[in-house]
Order: sequence, then structure tokens, then C-alpha cells
Amino acid sequence: MQAASLSDRRTRVLTGITTTGTPHLGNYAGAIRPAVAASLDPQVDSFYFLADYHALIKADDPARVARSRLEIAATWLACGLDPERVTFYRQSDIPEIPQLTWLLTCVTAKGLLNRAHAYKAAVDKNTEAGEDPDAGVTAGLYMYPVLMAADILAFNAHRVPVGRDQIQHIEMARDIGQRFNHLHGDAWRALTGKAGEPLTLPEVEIEEHVATLPGLDGRKMSKSYDNTIPLFAEPEVLKKLVMSIVTDSRAPGEPKEVEGSSLFQLYQAFADTEQTEAMRQAYADGIGWGDAKQRLFERIEATVAPMRESYRELIARPDHLENVLQAGAEKARAVAAPLLDELQRAVGLGGFGAALTVRASTPEPEASKPPVFKQYRETDGRFYFKLAQDDRVLLQSEGHESPRDAGQLVAKLKQSAGAEVHHVLDKGVHLGGHLVGHLGEGVLVEELVAALAQFAEEA
Repeated sequence: MQAASLSDRRTRVLTGITTTGTPHLGNYAGAIRPAVAASLDPQVDSFYFLADYHALIKADDPARVARSRLEIAATWLACGLDPERVTFYRQSDIPEIPQLTWLLTCVTAKGLLNRAHAYKAAVDKNTEAGEDPDAGVTAGLYMYPVLMAADILAFNAHRVPVGRDQIQHIEMARDIGQRFNHLHGDAWRALTGKAGEPLTLPEVEIEEHVATLPGLDGRKMSKSYDNTIPLFAEPEVLKKLVMSIVTDSRAPGEPKEVEGSSLFQLYQAFADTEQTEAMRQAYADGIGWGDAKQRLFERIEATVAPMRESYRELIARPDHLENVLQAGAEKARAVAAPLLDELQRAVGLGGFGAALTVRASTPEPEASKPPVFKQYRETDGRFYFKLAQDDRVLLQSEGHESPRDAGQLVAKLKQSAGAEVHHVLDKGVHLGGHLVGHLGEGVLVEELVAALAQFAEEA
């Protein structure tokens, strides 16, 4: 499809947040903010998702998972993510992800999974306690790296922004993808006629200064440590939490070190260069911890307050959030589904015709392919579609403000089955009196009508 070909010329970046709790300042500074900034780059094809399958590994409270999905969806949008510019979806809305997980599971060495940090930590904890090494360890925890690899490889992402504690998972995704390519790459190339490898091996991307924020106790801000500051806490709650940040016993007037100071690291994450240097000087001048915490509260509140208002409005409109995510899932599946079809055929699944094609020494000439609509976004920011068959463009659309507008018109054309397409003037194609696009080079209106009629036969 054209959308994929345009994406091929851009760097695809993918990231997500596990839906096990309320988003906190660490999530914002370490993942959401840099991701939203990256999404504005016209050379970046951005994929963002709610990792709700991953949530089931850590959480057994359905109400908490459901609430977290809503909160995190609202958080991304409140923080400035534009669903019209990116692909924003729920992991559980993409059936190709668990399908790919199984394909990858069948090529993943158990020894590789034995080395995963989370699994090793669980085993070490059990061993120290005198328990069976695998006590309380679920297959979900053990297989987490494979699911994460499927999240990434299903969309052939080039880069994945993560914290340093997640680097191993990206390395494992590369190992798993490389193994799949080695075992099934030849079959994939024979089936598709494409060069290269079926799966793109991702690179790690880390924001060095804000990849990990300290929590209230100085350790990494994490729900598992119960030391987080909720991103959209009310001002009075935010101030109370900031004032509870652990500091040393140095008195007012006594110079303080910025190195290793949790409070300074938090301030730096929400301040510009000038503000950061001013705080650095204040530390050297002996600012009191109470005054430093007040400055931190004011800096965070100045950043968060506008987003908090948007967040409240979004939380109150779950139907709107659902529509946004469903539209995102449709865009995501337009990328993942064709790839999964190719991968399944490459491993010997799919229709019997696919297996015969792999074994044929001289493939039979391909029959004419059915017509297909392809939706994409151009550099002018508008959304287009085309109806193509084989290598011919039968219909090229006008530009549209949103992918939904383009998609609705595609649906109308399919439903019309060509019967309502009329009044072609200077190659302008009209549906119900409205211009929808232009005929391709050398295409007759009869060919367009015949192609549209095939959608009625499929229905």
C-alpha cells in the first residue's frame, strides 16, 4: 500500500507504556514528552501504543487495567500527541501481535529467555528465600521479551525509545528477529519477490538526560517502588509529594551538590537551560531544601497545569478516546496484516497455494490481482487514496483533511460498486455529484466501474 511505501522512506519509531497504573512524571519526561516531540518530525513515522497485554503479566485487577488504559490514552493526547499525524493504538486491538508472538516463540532459544533481567531477578529472589527458583514465575513473565519483540517487529520499527533498564529487551528483539530472518528469509524472498530481510532489526534510542527520573525516595521513579508523583495530580497533592522528596541534612546557607541530587534531577527535567543554571547556582549558594522544593513545585506545575485541564476533558469523553484508538488500530493493522500474511506463508502456513509456490522451480505467471484501495499521507499533510490493480493506478483521489474523511469516501466507492460513478469530465471522477478524484493515465471510466464492481462481488 502507498502508506507503507512512504513510510519506508522515513524512520519508523515505536514506543508504548504498560497500562498498570496512573502515568507519573517519570513516564512523561522519559517517554511521553520525547515521543511527542519526535512525532512532529516529518521524517519520522511514529507508532505509539497502550501495552495492555503486557499489563496482564503484572496486574490481576481487571478494573485497574481498564482504568489505566483510559488514563494513559487520555494522557498521550493531553500531552500533545496528534492522532492524525501518528499511529496511536491499543496493543490488544492488533491480532497480528499475538500471532507474530507465536511465530517468534518457535524460533527463540530458551537460553536467551533465561538471561532476561526480569526472569533472572525473580529466580534470584526465590533462591535467596530458599524457594523453588521458578516459584511464582508465570509463563507470561518468562515470555515477556518475545511479546515485546512482536510489538516492535510487527511494524518493522527502526528505533525504539526506552529507558536504560529496557535496553536488553531491544537487544533480544534484534536477536529473535535475526534468527527468524536466518531461518525463513529465503522462503520469504521466494514468496514475495522482495530483496532484503522480512523483519527489520530495531535500534535503541535513549534520551540521555531524562531517560530515568528519580522518585520520592531517590530510587528510579517506578510504580513497583511506590515512589511516583502522578503526572496530573491536583496542585495541592503535587506540592505535598514534592515536599516529601528525600534530601540530605545540609542546612540553609550550606552549599549543596547537584550531583546525585534527586531534587535537582527532577528540576532539570522540567526546566530550560537558563532555569537549570540558575538552580545550579542556587545550590552552590546554599539554597534551603524547602525553597528548592518550592521552586521545583512551581516549575512542574507551570508545565503540567495546561495539560491537566485537557486531560480532565478527555477522561470525561471515553467514547471519543475509543474512536481515536479504533482509527489508530485500523492504521496499525494496515501495516501489520500484510506483513503477517507474508511471514505466515514463509513458515509454511496460509493457503496451500502458498506452499506450492515455494516449491515451484518455475512459478506460473501471476493472474491479475484484484483491485485494492491504498490510503496514505503526502508531504502536504493531506490524506489521499488510490485504487490500483496490478501496476496501474485506476483512480487517484483528491486530498482530505483527515484519514477518516478519506476512509469514508473509500467506503462509499466500494458500496457504489461503480453504479453511482458518473459524469467524468477532463478525467474528473464524480460520485453523487461530488468530485472524488481523477482517472489514472490511460484508464477508461469503464475499467474503473468494472474494478469497483468487484468489491460488490466480494461483499
